[in-house]
Amino acid sequence: NSFSNAHGFRTTLNNNQTAITIMKIIETITIDQDRINRLVAQAQPAPPVSGAEKEKLISRIKGLLKEKNAVLVAHYYTDDDLQILADATGGCVSDSLEMARFGHAHAAGTVVVAGVRFMGETAKILNPEKRVLMPSLEAECSLDLSCRDDVFKAFCDAHPDRTVVVYANTSAAVKARADWVVTSSIATRIVRHLHDKGEKIIWAPDRYLGDYIQKTTGADMLLWPGYCVVHDAFKADELRSLRRRYPEAAVLVHPESPMDVIDQADVVGSTTRLIKAVTELDNDLFIVATDLGIFHKMKEAAPGKRFLEAPTGGTGASCLSCAHCPWMAMNGLAGLAHALETGDNEVQVEPELGKRAMIPVKRMLDFAEQLQMKAIGDANIVSPA
Repeated sequence: NSFSNAHGFRTTLNNNQTAITIMKIIETITIDQDRINRLVAQAQPAPPVSGAEKEKLISRIKGLLKEKNAVLVAHYYTDDDLQILADATGGCVSDSLEMARFGHAHAAGTVVVAGVRFMGETAKILNPEKRVLMPSLEAECSLDLSCRDDVFKAFCDAHPDRTVVVYANTSAAVKARADWVVTSSIATRIVRHLHDKGEKIIWAPDRYLGDYIQKTTGADMLLWPGYCVVHDAFKADELRSLRRRYPEAAVLVHPESPMDVIDQADVVGSTTRLIKAVTELDNDLFIVATDLGIFHKMKEAAPGKRFLEAPTGGTGASCLSCAHCPWMAMNGLAGLAHALETGDNEVQVEPELGKRAMIPVKRMLDFAEQLQMKAIGDANIVSPA
C-alpha cells in the first residue's frame, strides 16, 4: 500500500499567503504492509510477572547492573516496571535520542536499552566504544520496517538535488544515507532552516509527521509513505465523539498521528512536550493520542489528573496495536535479566556504517546546541516560532 491514491501534489498556505512550495507522498514507493502486519502478529509480549517473582527479578537486575557496570535506559512507551526500574537505578526514561545521549554521558561501560531495535542502534552509533544490550533484538518498528535501506538509497540517488532528512525511527543504514537525522522536537526547526536556505527535501519515513512539518513550514518536501502502527490507528470521528462526551478534556496528540486527528489537538508535540503539557494546562482530564506507555510519566508528573486513551480502531482485528506498540511490549524484566547475565542480545553496528550515521546525527546535535536547546527538550513543534 503506497498511499499514492489519497495524496498528490498540492499548494499550501503559509502566513496567509499562497505558497509556491509543494508536498507529495512519493508514489513510486510501495510499503510491504503484509510483512509489517505479519511481524506485528508475531510479536510476543514479555510474559507478565508479579508478586515474589517480580521482586526477585528486580533485585537480581539491580545487582547485575552494578556487577556489570551497566545503566538502564528505557523509552517512554515501555511498560511501567521498566520505567520505574530505570529511574530507581540511576538510569533514564526518555525518547530514543536522549536515551542514547544519556548512555554516552554516563560512566557505565554497558548501556541496556529497553525499547525497539533502532533505539539500540542509535545508542551504539553514539557510543561505539560501549557495549549495548537489549532485552530483545526482535523488537521492531513499523517506521523502520517501512524504509528499506536499499530502496531508500536508490530513491535518494535519483534525486540528488534534494536534502535528505530522516526521522530518528530509522535503521543505521538509512541514517548513514541522510544529511540530517531529527527527532520530533526539533524537526520543524531544522526543516524551516533548510527551507529558508532554499533547499528542497526528501523526508522519511513518517508520512504524517512529514505532512505536519510541511504544513507548518511550507517547505518543498517529498514524503516517504511510512507510518507508525500505533498512531495510524487513532480515529478522528471517534475522537470527536469522545470530546463531546468529555468537553472539559484537553486533547494531546503526537504528530505521527493522521492529520484529521492532529487538527483536533489542543497540544501537538513530541513525547517530552506532551508530558510537560499535563503540568502546564489547568485541565484535570486529558485525551491522549500516543502510545499508552506514556501514561506512567504523565501520572507521575501530574498526580491526581486523569488520562483517557484516544480512540483507535477497536480491540479486535480492526487495529494492529490498539494504542500500545506490540514491539515495545516485548521488553520485560526476565529478558532484561537474561541479557545482563549472558551478554546475549548485544547490538552490533558495523564501525564504518556507524561513523557515517553519526555525521547527520551530530549535525542535528550541533544545530540544537546553536539554538541553545536540547534536541529532545522543551521545543514545541506546534509553534512556528
